[in-house]
Amino acid sequence: MVKTSATAMIRRPSPVVFAFVVDGFIDNYPRWSPEVKSLKALTEGPLDLGWKGRQMRVDQGRKTTTDFEVTALERPQRISFRGVKDPYFIDFHFSDEGGQATRLTFRFELGQLGMAFRPFEKLITHAVQTGVDRVARNLKHLVESETPDPARAPSGEQ
Repeated sequence: MVKTSATAMIRRPSPVVFAFVVDGFIDNYPRWSPEVKSLKALTEGPLDLGWKGRQMRVDQGRKTTTDFEVTALERPQRISFRGVKDPYFIDFHFSDEGGQATRLTFRFELGQLGMAFRPFEKLITHAVQTGVDRVARNLKHLVESETPDPARAPSGEQ
């Protein structure tokens, strides 16, 4: 099993970061994870427990299509996804850091590797960790550049 995580301190309140990730998921996910070449909702409506989607990704030249579902949703602290048939788990945790910042923790777990891939487990773990770090950096950049900074609001506004 491959387990990785990354943390980013984002200078926006946790409800803002959560909304960017969860409420804007269909539009924003391919932006913070550019390996996602297409994303389709399989369930109508906003993300909620049991919501399903399909993604087509190209990772290091390898094209894969997977279905995934929301397995946990706790507004505005957490959302988790699990592959429907593929053994992966993704978790975003949003920790309020004093009202003006959010500590985003992004975890990715890849289930048991097949025998053919076990000799490459360290290489796979490194590649996955690099991707997880990039997602955290991309989310920080996107949220901070595209959402209003309440610390810079003119006097009397917030």
